[in-house]
Amino acid sequence: MPKEMYYVLALLAGTAVAVQTGANAQLRLIVHSPIITACISFLVGTTVLLLYVLIANRQYIPEFSVVSQISWWKWIGGIMGVIYITTVVVVAPKIGAANTLGFIVAGQLISAVLFDHFGWIGFDVRPISLWRILGVIFLILGVFLLRKQ
Repeated sequence: MPKEMYYVLALLAGTAVAVQTGANAQLRLIVHSPIITACISFLVGTTVLLLYVLIANRQYIPEFSVVSQISWWKWIGGIMGVIYITTVVVVAPKIGAANTLGFIVAGQLISAVLFDHFGWIGFDVRPISLWRILGVIFLILGVFLLRKQ
């Protein structure tokens, strides 16, 4: 796949996050609980993934001996997902989709630059540069502008 397609996929994932934010915020209005909303969201996602694995990726299911050797910290992605979904469900109705996602993206980018710089959680080292710092600054300025009414 050409490298440009990965950028397109990332943009589509961003759109999916915006849709997810709105859908989950509306779901919360019906079930009256951010925790139940997150649970439903994860249940639906898990069901879709499980069906996909059983239909199209059965050959990639790892043996128990492989799964049992995975380091404890490599399991925290699901926990981070719970924190993310629950936070979005609580925050988005209060500050809006654009502000919520703007602050989330700012937090993601700041963290990602640090993860790259230090090679944390398995990322290749990509040193902080002036361009990366400027990118983070401009993004934070963009988030600030989104807040203005």
